[in-house]
Amino acid sequence: MKLKKWQQIGLCGGSIMTVWTAFCGYQWGWGPFAKLHNIKTAKHPGNDTQYAPEKIQPLECSLLKRKHLVFLGSSVTYGSAAGGVSFADYIAARNVCSITKEAVSGTTLVQGSDNSYISRLQKMDKNKAVDLFVCQLSTNDATQKKPLGIVGASKNLAEFDTETVAGAIEYIVCYVRETWGCPVAFYTNPKYESESYAQMVALLYEIKAKWNIAVIDMWNETAFSSITAEQRFLYMADHIHPTKAGYLQWWTPYMEAGLYQAIRRDSMNASGAMDLGD
Repeated sequence: MKLKKWQQIGLCGGSIMTVWTAFCGYQWGWGPFAKLHNIKTAKHPGNDTQYAPEKIQPLECSLLKRKHLVFLGSSVTYGSAAGGVSFADYIAARNVCSITKEAVSGTTLVQGSDNSYISRLQKMDKNKAVDLFVCQLSTNDATQKKPLGIVGASKNLAEFDTETVAGAIEYIVCYVRETWGCPVAFYTNPKYESESYAQMVALLYEIKAKWNIAVIDMWNETAFSSITAEQRFLYMADHIHPTKAGYLQWWTPYMEAGLYQAIRRDSMNASGAMDLGD
């Protein structure tokens, strides 16, 4: 039976979509074919069993001990190239703290789907005690060319344009403070080739100045990015996503230092001491 032209076009379009979905699953761990990505990355030497979180010895002393941290993000927060393990899991193991890791690969700060950062934030338990809220400056907004927007004068939750990066970040900061009253920290990815993401990092500093949030900046930290080619091979599965070794040996100590600083700043502000900044 010969298919009509419109049926042929539909069949071709469906096949292309299936191939694209499979590619996204294999390459980035998105969608229904995410397991293909897990199979690929499991063989990476940086994901060897020696780096498993259960083998981590806790620190003797930590400012995060017995605190509850919330991590909101996408694939980097989830650990899509590390079998679902990220720096958040190592921080929990090393610092004997509890975490909520709300991370979905491929999602954006900007509103537009039920899986956006804001949509998932709004579904979190408002009555749960939170000591520190940590949000990823998503690379997906840069990749998908989401509108940057501008930082406004308002601090009214209803007035932010959440269809822009600026409005989405401000909404998250405002929502977290009104809901849990805890300090907020945003973290950036280390530097990679992306002018759009560079603009997002610059925007984040504008928001920091307005809201006095903590910024854990791996993008502009030259010393942090100065690793050997051998280390980069072990630590990174691609130009964005770390392996378990990368999270444990490279990212986690840097992230911990930034989180400790955020806790100290909050304690100083709560005690009425002068805020000396970062």
